[in-house]
Amino acid sequence: MEWCRLLELKNVSYSYDEKNAVLKDLDLSISGEGLTGVFGPNGSGKTTLGKLACGILQPTAGKVLLQGEDISGLALGEIGQSVGYLFQEPERQLFAPTVEEELSFILRVQGVDDDDIARRVDEMLSYFHLKNLRDSFPFNLSRGEKQRLALAAVLINQPEFLILDEPTTALDVKRKKELSEMLDILLEEGVGMMIISHDHQFVNEHASRVIRLSGGEVSLNE
Repeated sequence: MEWCRLLELKNVSYSYDEKNAVLKDLDLSISGEGLTGVFGPNGSGKTTLGKLACGILQPTAGKVLLQGEDISGLALGEIGQSVGYLFQEPERQLFAPTVEEELSFILRVQGVDDDDIARRVDEMLSYFHLKNLRDSFPFNLSRGEKQRLALAAVLINQPEFLILDEPTTALDVKRKKELSEMLDILLEEGVGMMIISHDHQFVNEHASRVIRLSGGEVSLNE
């Protein structure tokens, strides 16, 4: 299969200290289409890979390319317009006093006009079943509601690709089913994804490609 290369990692290594490399000389192309699943044991470099791919981390060695351009020369805001990142713990990316302001913040920073902001916020509130929580304090929401809000806040910036880190953690069967349905809709709409997960069954329901990491290297690339 010919993959549409959105992201490329070229000889990428990453170390949190001088002795222990989390990723080692990684060469990897990530498609901008479909869903790529990333599996591996704890400490294999999965989350580090995701953070490198969206510019939160910069490689110790090598290059990360976004549509052929070195990501190190791009601001996080520029990267965020192409690649959205959902943290494993949604609280880490929530900060506004209300759900509505959480969604509108990035659009106001970008100078989007008020009418367009109102329309896009209403769309996200409806799409993620958050309308009744518009004026709520995000940190008072349930785990599932926080996750839906965090995903909505990423999507309102209209990225073409999403990276989700362990999105099914702490979700019950009902919430996992709802997340699965949302992913199906997004995939149908042409949003590409990479999901980092220990939940093989969930990811394999959607994945068009699977990468397995072990010891900081790709052990399987299907």
